Amino acid sequence: MGNTPELQNSRIVIITGLSGSGKSTASRALEDMGFFCVDNLPIALLPKLLDLSSASGGEYSKVALVMDLREKDFIRTFREVFSRLRAEGYHLEILFLEAADEALVRRYSQTRRTHPLAEGQGLVEGIRKEREVLADLRSMATLVVDTSTYNVHQLQLAIREVFGQRPPGRRMALTFLSFGYAHGIPQESDLVIDVRFLPNPYFVEELKDLPGSDPRIQDFLAGFQETRDFLSHLQEMLSFLLPLYEREGKAYLTVAVGCTGGQHRSVAVAEKMKSLVQDPFPVRIRHRDLKISA
Repeated sequence: MGNTPELQNSRIVIITGLSGSGKSTASRALEDMGFFCVDNLPIALLPKLLDLSSASGGEYSKVALVMDLREKDFIRTFREVFSRLRAEGYHLEILFLEAADEALVRRYSQTRRTHPLAEGQGLVEGIRKEREVLADLRSMATLVVDTSTYNVHQLQLAIREVFGQRPPGRRMALTFLSFGYAHGIPQESDLVIDVRFLPNPYFVEELKDLPGSDPRIQDFLAGFQETRDFLSHLQEMLSFLLPLYEREGKAYLTVAVGCTGGQHRSVAVAEKMKSLVQDPFPVRIRHRDLKISA
């Protein structure tokens, strides 16, 4: 099938990833946004469903499908099927959800569900086995989201922010994500920028309890020449890199900015980065580890 206007105007999201990572929540969020959603679709039916979607005259132009290893042929055939559909002109967006082992264990302990690979080897071993089995699928994803720190409402908000701002063919969507190295590097990072070399407001008594988004933190950092030089070089790097990532077909790019605790420097730089992006990329800012005192 050629790249018809119907295909160009359609939006097809494959929701996949680790069991317990929030796929059902993501599906419900997309359904609320007007997507036609199907859970656990057999992969053999995917081409037929998309043919029906493209022939619907726009009635089913937005489709979201939850597909994972619950379906026995999925792991064996997904690469071949997805590659063929893309070659035929279908714009497949693959959303891969994951979470840390500890978060998945906690979620399973709160429900009566059983992990699909846990039988005979225990929950933790099942989670790790699934992560290995899905590694190839993860590499094909257009967007990887680590849901470890999300509750249901936060994940729904994140899905609405990401998929509400970028129809197919539009600009690559950027996320600037601050974090603390003390809590680990975010798994969804595409680029990681370490700002621990900047002066630390934590050691200034009147600043240590303020969040990095506070103008007083911004002014403190801007008072140092190394901060100004760094932001100038960072802007040059982003101006060079972002169009290249977009040209390579990146739909979403996460730039993670890290400091020691994720409270001051990384937050301030992530906030500043939005103004450094000259091209009109859709931008979302998230502070993973920021704790704001009441």
